[in-house]
Amino acid sequence: MVTASVTVPSPIRSSRPRNKSPSNSISATHPRHNHHQQFTNQNHVTRTLRREFLKGLALSPLILEVPHSQAREIEVGSVLPPSPSDPSFVIFKASAKDTPALRAGNVQPYQFILPPTWKQTRVANILSGNYCQPKCAEPWVEVKFEGEKEGKAQVVASPLIRLTNKPNALIEDIGNPEKLIASLGPFVTGNTYDPDELLETSVEKIGDQTYYKYLLETPFALTGSHNLAKATAKGNSVVLFVVSANDKQWQSSQKTLKAMLDSFQV
Repeated sequence: MVTASVTVPSPIRSSRPRNKSPSNSISATHPRHNHHQQFTNQNHVTRTLRREFLKGLALSPLILEVPHSQAREIEVGSVLPPSPSDPSFVIFKASAKDTPALRAGNVQPYQFILPPTWKQTRVANILSGNYCQPKCAEPWVEVKFEGEKEGKAQVVASPLIRLTNKPNALIEDIGNPEKLIASLGPFVTGNTYDPDELLETSVEKIGDQTYYKYLLETPFALTGSHNLAKATAKGNSVVLFVVSANDKQWQSSQKTLKAMLDSFQV
């Protein structure tokens, strides 16, 4: 299991007497010195959390945590209803009881279909946004699922303020599909994003909601060498749905993963 903790080291006290001469030293209680130290510590924590977040996208342990039924380590087909549009899939409908951001109202409910043999995997607390709700400055992971033969899926949410200063902005207000993926690409791959990895983009309209869709070939990604993503903006957040597979999984499961991507709605 991946765990991450961040401890800001406290100053080491010296046993030697302090030089009291104001011309040779800066007082430890000088307001400017304290402000600089606090700013440095805060930046260190932010960088560490972001690094652990990206690592955790691909490395979170496979422990089931399905709030719909309080069941664990079982296939989701045992606890989720069949999809009305295709009974060979089940449908996951997120609600306020599922994640900290949904309870805080920072993310609107979303849904998607997935194979009944998949399992939900635990999201580490440092990745879940639980520590920063209701005012997170960085993206967080909502839910994660995995199928041994097909690949994996996750929902990532980003605070809207990180991408635009316009309140309640539409995804079109943020920019075109290429601009959005340039900001969120590392949260698709789990490490880095290169524009050359983007093979295809499209825009989809479902009701009043606009979605950007992406096909990426990412040979160095932690999440997998093949990634499909779909994003939209609603309320305070941009919500990103990602399905991933390695080369072996992609050969047999790309049709399944594309069906999952198409089903995602907020």
